[in-house]
Amino acid sequence: VKCLVPPPRHKASMYARILQELIPELALATLGEPIASAAVPSLERIVILPGAQEDPDLMVDSAPDGMLRWADVEAAGDAAGEAGVREVRELANLVEMGDPAGIQFTSGTTGSPKGVTLTHQGLVNNAYFVGQGMNLGSEDVMLGCPPLYHCLQQVLGQLAGLLRGAKCVYPAEGFDPLASIRHGAEEGVTAIYGTPTMYIAMMDHPKWSEYAARFRSRARTGVAAGSIVPIELMRRIMHDMGAAELTICYGMTETSPVSFQTAISDPEWAKCETVGRVIPHVEAKIVDPHTRRIVPRGVRGELMTRGYLVMKGYWNDEEQTAQSIEDGWMKTGDLGSMTEDGYVRIEGRSKDLVIRGGENISPREIEDYLYRHDAIAEVQVVAVPDAKMGEEVCAWVQLREGFTAGCADDDPYSLDAEADEAVVAAINDQNTVVTAADLRGFCKGNISHHKVPRYFRFVRPHLGESFPTTVTGKIQKYVMRDQAAKELGLVEEARPGSNA
Repeated sequence: VKCLVPPPRHKASMYARILQELIPELALATLGEPIASAAVPSLERIVILPGAQEDPDLMVDSAPDGMLRWADVEAAGDAAGEAGVREVRELANLVEMGDPAGIQFTSGTTGSPKGVTLTHQGLVNNAYFVGQGMNLGSEDVMLGCPPLYHCLQQVLGQLAGLLRGAKCVYPAEGFDPLASIRHGAEEGVTAIYGTPTMYIAMMDHPKWSEYAARFRSRARTGVAAGSIVPIELMRRIMHDMGAAELTICYGMTETSPVSFQTAISDPEWAKCETVGRVIPHVEAKIVDPHTRRIVPRGVRGELMTRGYLVMKGYWNDEEQTAQSIEDGWMKTGDLGSMTEDGYVRIEGRSKDLVIRGGENISPREIEDYLYRHDAIAEVQVVAVPDAKMGEEVCAWVQLREGFTAGCADDDPYSLDAEADEAVVAAINDQNTVVTAADLRGFCKGNISHHKVPRYFRFVRPHLGESFPTTVTGKIQKYVMRDQAAKELGLVEEARPGSNA
């Protein structure tokens, strides 16, 4: 990295001050000259972006020693004159469509983040076709909830909006559900962008009802992506938020990122139960994970994609690249099946399967059923180790506002029946209490007995609990598996590599 262009701060992170501590040579650097740093030898310049500052040492009209202001860069461009413009254009003409456009890091939902090298061709074409699929135009106003450094907002939102002439509203410097619904209503947004967790946070916010009517009055389309979107949640977004033409986008950072998308004209079942069809100029196939042969329509296998959208590779990691790309085909690691009409159903990640007594259980099936319970706001299903069955099903559940988990504060799994009974008895409105036994009873007889969760882990926001997520809001199931195993005292039984 030769140049860093950070804001002085973001939330509690004081970037400029951190850089001063990491690179003491900045204090002696000559402004405009390359930085000579022992810690970061390749780094030549730091450009601080403008913005309102709470730190008096980092005011907008100045920059710390050794760092340039953004205004300095603009002034240098003006001073370069026509000769500078010609030089930039000549350099731009040297760029090929297959050249790297940037390095995007994966979210780290299954392990450590990896640097993904994406091309100009992949990013621009992906943004164009996604925007086309949403029928974005100059009359649209987009609500940008995800961070700009994430593919969901960077490509599907910002770049697609630029290509289609749409306006984008950024409600806060980080995701804020209240700011999102308030600005969405006030700005008359027509297209919403977010992960499932973000949509849930907005619709379950106590003040949603104050803005819902205005929000719905203009909402038309948008994107739900980043992780699997439960069927019941998709229906809520379409009906409660008014986004009847919402599209589901499926993909991964390594595919720029979208490979499948539902059409705004698709029937409701297709939008709620599938991720749509493969987007233009992209190939897809579903193969047997063991034989690598293509499976028949309707049969579950591993989804693979090929085309302009596939990354050049993982930055400085040829081994991992070779393991992930097979003859040009990107291994998604996701399990799915394809209908006769080409719609694809995603049934979860192969690494997330629960293998109980030799039976492969898809968490998605259990999650979709539990979402039908009136009290459940969010649910995630993971595997936990078991000495007899190999693995057991564990469901993490967060209840809607107004419902109470019928368990003691120190027992999120409701394992102590006597303690739970005492808690339940102390709650005045018994109709709002939900226990693990209630949820287990809701499942019995409606899904196969071996799929009924043995453990229910209540997530209680009033105690400061939340689902483990990445900074972009994606659920980290491997963290949940590890945490549940430790909390239940099952760590010693865990299968090797279960958190990969």
